[in-house]
Amino acid sequence: MSELHIQERTTQEKAESIRAAGKIPAVFYGPKEESTPITVDERDFIRLWNEVGSATIIDLKGVGDDKEVLISDVTWHPVLGTPLHVDFYCIERGKKLTVSVPLTFEGEAPAEKLGGVVTKVMHELEIEVRPRDIPTEIRVDLTQLVDLNSTITIADLHLSEEINPTAEPTEAVASIAQQQEEPEEEERSIEDVVVEGEQQEEEEETEA
Repeated sequence: MSELHIQERTTQEKAESIRAAGKIPAVFYGPKEESTPITVDERDFIRLWNEVGSATIIDLKGVGDDKEVLISDVTWHPVLGTPLHVDFYCIERGKKLTVSVPLTFEGEAPAEKLGGVVTKVMHELEIEVRPRDIPTEIRVDLTQLVDLNSTITIADLHLSEEINPTAEPTEAVASIAQQQEEPEEEERSIEDVVVEGEQQEEEEETEA
């Protein structure tokens, strides 16, 4: 399990001072945990975020008993892209959670050689799952798109028994769209342009 070391903080500490010290203001809370303000090392958090993202259980150490959490929300700086604040949600052991897991598309669709274009309908899948069984990603095999009428549905993802999608099994994950041909522009000769110009001049003289 991934882990982060945290420190408790007081609400009187200014966020700017915390960030200047290389830490991120944060908070953890849950059904059986009171909301507790903490700090976490910025470099450690960014490293962990880049490795596992938000759909992995993290062990918070340093404040009371160790806590198993998920990253609930991250506030990012709009220009620098650095984390400004993090919310950690304390999970209850054994209870199922509803989380969204990113989809990773793999392989090449044979239908593309027939002139089709792969359309990715979903980019993440909402599932119900026990905390220990949360996958970091769900892979989608694009080689299943064999012809121009092919569609990959949730039922085609071959998920393990521990994972229950919240959407219907028949919902599309990826499909093939036929490439639209651009209409050919009508070729016009110089004579056509001259004739149109003369007709327009005659109309203008008539109106005058």
